[in-house]
Amino acid sequence: MKVFISADMEGVAGVVHEEHVMRDGKEHERARRLMTQEVNAAVEGALEAGAKTIVVNDSHGTMRNIILEELHEAAELVTGSPKPLSMMQGIDETFNAAFFVGYHAMASGFPTIMGHTYHGRVVYNVKINNKIMGETGINAAVAGYYNVPVVLVTGDETVTKEAIETLGKVETVAVKKAYGRFAAQCLSPTKARKLIKEAAYKSLKNLGTFKPFKIKPPITFEIDFVNAGMTEMALLIPGVKQTASRTVTYTSNDLIEAFKTFRAITTLAATNI
Repeated sequence: MKVFISADMEGVAGVVHEEHVMRDGKEHERARRLMTQEVNAAVEGALEAGAKTIVVNDSHGTMRNIILEELHEAAELVTGSPKPLSMMQGIDETFNAAFFVGYHAMASGFPTIMGHTYHGRVVYNVKINNKIMGETGINAAVAGYYNVPVVLVTGDETVTKEAIETLGKVETVAVKKAYGRFAAQCLSPTKARKLIKEAAYKSLKNLGTFKPFKIKPPITFEIDFVNAGMTEMALLIPGVKQTASRTVTYTSNDLIEAFKTFRAITTLAATNI
């Protein structure tokens, strides 16, 4: 059995502020260890369920957060950025399941810890085929392109609800309850890791009951920007269409093409913040 893990940081127990998630934050080193430990819990559960190969993709910020020397020896780490598939780099059709660990809710999620969708300073909302999607839905669609089901999502209560609403059947672990953007009631790291390990094991033992999340073509990404100046930059990309002062769309029959164009749109738009 082969398992892919995409690991973010905002959804980790104990992580509630930008000082945790920013590389120059006073508590970033502590948050890196908490993140690494939650990933290790997921790895341990996967191994007990029979996984033979586990690939972890560091999916937060610079994507250089997980501490390699503290990562479980059974896992391999994809680290650094930029990467062609970003938070999903390393996924392909050879994997049997995907876990999303430490995830946060979409930009419009409420209440949630530091919710955003890929690029917080650029993206106000994203829709795929008229359905609002956060990183959970977008990344699950990438996994679904390769016929890989997302079987586990961990983070705050809001993202776990989002995962169920978007994906249907999926194991979830809520490691904290958000009271605001920078405040939450958190489980102890020990308890959070215990629950993550148990959920990882359970999800793989019931693997046959999960289905890949697929989006039928044609696939339209609709990106609502924070300001209209970003629209100017996005329109430099062939095929991008403007539908409102700060909203553009891109349509393709291929999910990966649409996803990569979405990333190019947000990257270019960020030059006009």
